[in-house]
Amino acid sequence: MVSVNMQGLRLHRDTVRQLVRFGIAGGLSSIVYSLVYLPLTAYVFPRELAVAAVPFAFIIAVTFGFFAHSRWSFKDYGNRTPGIGQHLRFVAVQSTGLVINAVVTWVGTAVLGLPPWAPLLPAVLLAAAITFILNRQWVFG
Repeated sequence: MVSVNMQGLRLHRDTVRQLVRFGIAGGLSSIVYSLVYLPLTAYVFPRELAVAAVPFAFIIAVTFGFFAHSRWSFKDYGNRTPGIGQHLRFVAVQSTGLVINAVVTWVGTAVLGLPPWAPLLPAVLLAAAITFILNRQWVFG
């Protein structure tokens, strides 16, 4: 019974560490996303079309994110089978994040009339929670 509890404690600790690394890497990826998204919404796209900046920011951020998550966040987790399958699963999971970001951005800017920076935090938090679970279970698990 003690070994089961110790094993459960170890799994919990490993998951917490992984979540912290995911948060840091995701935070950096979000900064990369913002560094692309915000100038596009300030100088290229009008407020009503701020959602058009999302794919550009997404492509840059997802490239950064794959390397950060595969080499750091989930480096000691799951069974590694490098190749196109893992890349495609990662892109699929991140595409879920893209859709979440796009919907939250569209609702915030086009529907509610908020400034382009306002939907960033709720979009990023919601996308991060969902993509952590999917990455952990499906991409890197």
